[in-house]
Amino acid sequence: MNINPKNIVSKVAELRKELDRKLGEIEVEATSGGGMVRVTCNGFGDITGLKIDPEVVKPEEVELLEDLVRAAFNEARSQAREKAQDEMRKLMPFPLPGVLDSLVS
Repeated sequence: MNINPKNIVSKVAELRKELDRKLGEIEVEATSGGGMVRVTCNGFGDITGLKIDPEVVKPEEVELLEDLVRAAFNEARSQAREKAQDEMRKLMPFPLPGVLDSLVS
């Protein structure tokens, strides 16, 4: 069996392009505070949306709001990473230990 390194590099580049496309299409949403804060993320873990219920925007509750946003973002990012890893597993023709984690971290 003759393996051509150029073919491998080309295939990896092709897979990365497809992965980037799929990760950009992923959308996850998480909430905190009973829905008072809602965060949407893409497959890269970037925040693509943030909604805050006007009820929580009171000067004396700024610290609570900060905690709610942080909690919603962390949950959305966690969901996005899980979906990203699922997509990578579908694309990888063979297992590469540790590669999935490094691509979505």
